[in-house]
Amino acid sequence: MLSDNTLVANERNSCLSIKRVCNAFENTVAFAMQKYCNVMTSHPKIYLAPFQGITTYTYREVYTKHFGGVDKLFTPFFTGIHKTKSLEKRAYELNFTHHNKVDVVPQILSKDADEIIHFANYCNNKGIKEINWNLGCPYPRVANKKRGSGMLPYPEMVKEILEKIMPEININFSIKCRLGYFSEDEILELMDVFNSYDISELTIHARIGKQLYAGEVKKDAFKKAVEKSRINIVYNGDIFTVTDFNKFKNEFETINRWMIGRGLLVDPFLPAKIKNEQVPELSEQKEIAYKFITDIYLGYRKKTNNGLQAIGVLKELWGFLAFSFNDPQKAFNGIKKTISLEKYEEVVASVFHEFDWVGSEAGLFGIHLQKDLTK
Repeated sequence: MLSDNTLVANERNSCLSIKRVCNAFENTVAFAMQKYCNVMTSHPKIYLAPFQGITTYTYREVYTKHFGGVDKLFTPFFTGIHKTKSLEKRAYELNFTHHNKVDVVPQILSKDADEIIHFANYCNNKGIKEINWNLGCPYPRVANKKRGSGMLPYPEMVKEILEKIMPEININFSIKCRLGYFSEDEILELMDVFNSYDISELTIHARIGKQLYAGEVKKDAFKKAVEKSRINIVYNGDIFTVTDFNKFKNEFETINRWMIGRGLLVDPFLPAKIKNEQVPELSEQKEIAYKFITDIYLGYRKKTNNGLQAIGVLKELWGFLAFSFNDPQKAFNGIKKTISLEKYEEVVASVFHEFDWVGSEAGLFGIHLQKDLTK
């Protein structure tokens, strides 16, 4: 028979357990209500996704000079920066905390806690407000080393790294990931890990790593992650038009933060259009786009001392921007064949003279992707 003291102790422990459950439930309900109220009372926040080789310092500076609607700018990822000397080789990317009043968020790709701590402290000393951990890169050369999305099947590894870095940094720490690498179910176990730490935001690209960028986004799996999250979630994936945005907005009623990559590279006006900001007619959009692409070109010419590398970078961007013209294939064909600065300037001028600017409204990039799926 149990003693009175044991009975009292058991009753106390039971009460504490019930209280913890009630508190957790109350916190979950409060967080859900807060998310819902935020969506109902505020404009969407839109972030520029990091894109290796394209969304560099030059792109971000010129983009924010010509276009509005973006609330954060994420840098292409830093990696292999264990020492300050190696980090300072790309220091120009971190010398400014913002571009034209839009905050910059440097991103790191790493599975080394010490490297992440070093990067976070370096950025903090520069006055940067936030860094982002890349757990989303899907490419096999990265994922096969358990980096990027390749770490997602290993929640204990993610937990071990977070356990080490979080007490050591004094800067907002966000994460960009996918639903998993092999399976969309991987995100569910990861959410338990993420919820245990002070993660400022969690951006989820609604595909698994193995998909790369092929196939449809997995909306149901994304919803399950949102339901389980106690972190502010940012949606990422296949927002190419205002129609796309509205479709996802209606699907995900508690989401009010959106990261856009390819859609923004196709149509730099897209964030402003989504926010119902004043956007000029198509003819004037075309003129602004010409000034935009010219300023980027001149920026890269200056950066490369008039080297031909400038054309290589611009061709990457034109692979997307061409889909805002009425005949993307013809518009891009001439540009991708250029091998001199003079020829590049001549061909770009002819593109803006000969082709109509149709923007994202025509949906040509999405049509192009669908054709690729049916091949």
